[in-house]
Amino acid sequence: MKMSDRDYGEYVKKKSPGSPLFTNMLKAFLVGGIICCIGQGILNLFTGTGLSEEEAATAASVTLVFVGTILTGVGVYDSIAKFAGAGTLVPITGFANSVAAPALEFKSEGYITGTAAKMFIIAGPVIVYGTVASVIYGLILTVMKALT
Repeated sequence: MKMSDRDYGEYVKKKSPGSPLFTNMLKAFLVGGIICCIGQGILNLFTGTGLSEEEAATAASVTLVFVGTILTGVGVYDSIAKFAGAGTLVPITGFANSVAAPALEFKSEGYITGTAAKMFIIAGPVIVYGTVASVIYGLILTVMKALT
């Protein structure tokens, strides 16, 4: 069966289920917002104990990573992610999930070739490209400051 690109595109569009875009965006917004509100509450809690803003922010980040990892380990985070989609990817808990989920998935292959080797399979590219982008932005900023 030979099809043109246009015919194939129409065929795929006909066979693909529609996506409830507004509903998906609303779920992502609400769940991501709830995660961020919880994070703000944790930050306020740490600030209220007498920690400086910087110390409280660090403690809140560590707490959110810990909670995200625990929720991934017990299988709850995946259920939340199925419901909320991208709303769970953006907060720091999404980073924790992207490290913990592959580590758990590949633990049957052993600690070295499974867990350790596959732990950053999802988060690794984000870390690499984020680091490279920050270096490039830093160089651009340095050059711009030198020129002014």
